[in-house]
Amino acid sequence: MRILLIMDPGIPVPPEAYGGHERLVYLFAEEYQKLGHQVTLLAGPDSHCSGTTVAFGVNNLNRSVLQKNKEVIFAWQYLYRNLHNFDLVHNFGRLIYLLPVLNSPVKKIMTYGRPVSTKGIRLLVKLPHKNLIFSACSDYCVSTGNVAGHWETVYNTIDFSKYQLNQHIAEDAPLMFLGRLDKIKGAHTAIKVAKATHHKLILAGNIPTTPDNLHYYKTEIEPLIDNDRITYVGALNDREKNTYLQQAKALLFPIEWDEPFGMVMIEAMACGTPVIAFKRGSVPEVVQEGINGFVVKDASAMAAKLAVISAIDRKQCRESAKQRFDVDIIAKQYLSLFNG
Repeated sequence: MRILLIMDPGIPVPPEAYGGHERLVYLFAEEYQKLGHQVTLLAGPDSHCSGTTVAFGVNNLNRSVLQKNKEVIFAWQYLYRNLHNFDLVHNFGRLIYLLPVLNSPVKKIMTYGRPVSTKGIRLLVKLPHKNLIFSACSDYCVSTGNVAGHWETVYNTIDFSKYQLNQHIAEDAPLMFLGRLDKIKGAHTAIKVAKATHHKLILAGNIPTTPDNLHYYKTEIEPLIDNDRITYVGALNDREKNTYLQQAKALLFPIEWDEPFGMVMIEAMACGTPVIAFKRGSVPEVVQEGINGFVVKDASAMAAKLAVISAIDRKQCRESAKQRFDVDIIAKQYLSLFNG
């Protein structure tokens, strides 16, 4: 099959550090190619994959509306001129990119990794269209957009071969928090739980740039970092994530919003590190109670589960997640969507 993968410009594919969706697109590009398909990637500058790469736009998340409109026009022109070269268009970028090919016979998958704007869905499906499937990364995420059209849940993925299992950790092993240091991610709660249970905590992730979240970081997080009990290690690349997650007793995921998926949960599980997470968004779909972690309602319940975290078999933690979320499984799920 000849597959076109589309991702918005702004961050290159694959990303150097932050960029969950861009990392997903790269994984699918490589896995589709590995499965014998011919892959073309349409993405921002400095992107690459084992197939063919076509660059467009600029890598700037704060680029202007005018620039974004230019990118839409480029995508339209590229699709119009090259559609005959593809059997499947798998779009992780803006929905509007698909407008010129909506009613063409080519197979189309529109994938979402965040809550969906239902207005765009309703408008689009009123237009003549065929061979179009909407997908999202969890049942929760599907529920935000499933107002019209054909929807499927296909979970996010990682390459489990890039993460190594650590079955045995010390009793005084640290806890870990990994994610953007925005308030809704709950780093302050992770610190509270670590202190209450007398654990060390490793904080990792991007320092916010928006004024409200930067104020939160400066006032509620940074003053508590002592590089002894609470250590901040910066934003991590994939190799560094593997290193730190392996040595953690548990990953704390005390989110204050409805997370559409939460890639860090399966990254931790891939190392055998169980996850204790708040019951929001997709968490109950990802965490299997007592097998690879626990789903809890608040900080006190999170702290209580740390007392029994050693009962989780770290090898089983990894295997249970690998069977559901490894890239070879998820890529085949996408490719099978049109086989039913």
